[in-house]
Amino acid sequence: MATVNIGSLTFTHKGDYASGTTYAKNDVVYYATNGNAYIAKQATTGNAPTSTAHWNVFAAGSGGIWNAGLSIGSANQVVKVNSGANALEFGDAGGGGLQSQQVFTSSGTYTKPSGINLIKIYVTGGGGSGADGAGNFNVGGGGGGGATAIKIINATSITSETVTIGSGATAVSQSNGQGGGTSSFGSHATATGGGGGVKENNGGDGGTASGGDINLRGSAGGQGGGGGAGDETPGNAYGGSTFWGLGGACPHNTTGGRKDAIVYGSGGGGGDHDGGSFSGAGAGMAGIVVVEEYK
Repeated sequence: MATVNIGSLTFTHKGDYASGTTYAKNDVVYYATNGNAYIAKQATTGNAPTSTAHWNVFAAGSGGIWNAGLSIGSANQVVKVNSGANALEFGDAGGGGLQSQQVFTSSGTYTKPSGINLIKIYVTGGGGSGADGAGNFNVGGGGGGGATAIKIINATSITSETVTIGSGATAVSQSNGQGGGTSSFGSHATATGGGGGVKENNGGDGGTASGGDINLRGSAGGQGGGGGAGDETPGNAYGGSTFWGLGGACPHNTTGGRKDAIVYGSGGGGGDHDGGSFSGAGAGMAGIVVVEEYK
């Protein structure tokens, strides 16, 4: 019958590991760095317990979260795996929801705040201006609305981005409307402005967007109308709408003055002509860029 030497199976607990201590085979130490206990495979001095040539894991611990060497975390922190994937630690929670937003109504530079990992952008181009009325079409076409691109971006590698805001087209009198400017957020997304309204014809085309997860075209401006000078104003030459709302209205008479757009990126209303007077066509509204910031 075989004889088993029970003494060769014993181990000796040596407390917390110390780099200057000489350990014998089967000595067991606690390693506070990761909360594990280790047993020596051979005599060793100065070799950390994570050295697989000298130590084996004896018991896996809880990673130092509740040991005396690690203080409790701060309010609203969570327990998470550390960057080395070998222990637990306290830290900020990822995916913490909407933290803040930045709104641009003029061109500038977006600078990402610390801790932001994800952004959602809304990029809208400028609105076109309406066309003024004329003798044969007493209401000109409305200006087109700017397009809108909507996109979610992983922002971990972003520090800053150039933001361009498309201008709203200038109001005109007794002429065709003008197109709105293009807005963009770096190279991530672009939204063109709406087209200008046309005298004695249609409203301006809506702008187009690219680069977004959702690319929304702006609404075309309303069509001009009416017969000879002095006919009743049909009132359908509204400026084109955008993601943010409706465009400018038709003035309905020459004494009421032009109807400029008042919603981001929307088109100006068409102008009115009564045979002797012009109301002037409405100006388009400048675009906008909104950046929502998430952890």
